[in-house]
Amino acid sequence: MNSFEEYLQNCLNNIKDSKVKEAMLYSLLAGGKRIRPQLLFSALKAYGIAEEKGFPCAAAIEMIHTYSLIHDDLPAMDDDTLRRGRPTCHIQFDEATAILAGDALLTQAFHEVLKSDATASQLVSLESLISSYSGANGMVLGQIYDLEAEGRCDVSIEALQRVHEYKTGKLITLPLLCAAVLANHEEDFEVWKSIGYAMGLSFQIQDDVFDVTSTCEELGKDIMSDAGNHKSTYVSLLGVERATQLAQEYYDQAWQHCLALRIDHSAMKPVFDALIKRKK
Repeated sequence: MNSFEEYLQNCLNNIKDSKVKEAMLYSLLAGGKRIRPQLLFSALKAYGIAEEKGFPCAAAIEMIHTYSLIHDDLPAMDDDTLRRGRPTCHIQFDEATAILAGDALLTQAFHEVLKSDATASQLVSLESLISSYSGANGMVLGQIYDLEAEGRCDVSIEALQRVHEYKTGKLITLPLLCAAVLANHEEDFEVWKSIGYAMGLSFQIQDDVFDVTSTCEELGKDIMSDAGNHKSTYVSLLGVERATQLAQEYYDQAWQHCLALRIDHSAMKPVFDALIKRKK
């Protein structure tokens, strides 16, 4: 991942210096787990393709993920003050700059993906996937479902799954589909979608557990924020023990789907294991 981090550090070099660029870099280079790039690179390797082929696409997805975090942290959304162990973007700069930085990262993502070593048809597919999975039929849809569920005591497990299928699962699925496009294996889309759905739910359930079992220092962000925002979570509905079990069940489902693909499964196993064993 070191070579990708170096790539990420330089991918905004064409943007003119400004307070907005400073805020973009502050958030984009704040570290984090880089889970979505790892998924893309692992899937590419599983197809026998070097991870470098996915650098522009991975950077684009990381820009979209970062923009979503910047906006999620705003007072109008989750009103968080800490992200990845540092002040959130609107705290470090100001609210207007944070909004613009998020807008700019989203826009830049579509420019970045065009740097991919891919055919014109593949580039169209990549742009279409990024738009669909991050927009009003994807991640953004999950965000509004999430906001609408705040403060309600009648949220069911099924409704919660719908929130996170979109809010979390879409950006977990996106890198897997992008890898299939770059590898010319779009016939595998439906299996990758099943993997991304199950993995996204497992990931979100883990986050819900960490929110009540970890410290602020361990997570690098505010804890108990879901309770503070009166959100139903897998923990509030099921308890920590059952939620933890369910995360493992979804992880197992994702791995079983993965085994159905004609790929090098050993290339995918490390990132699967890292996700289920993560502590933050």
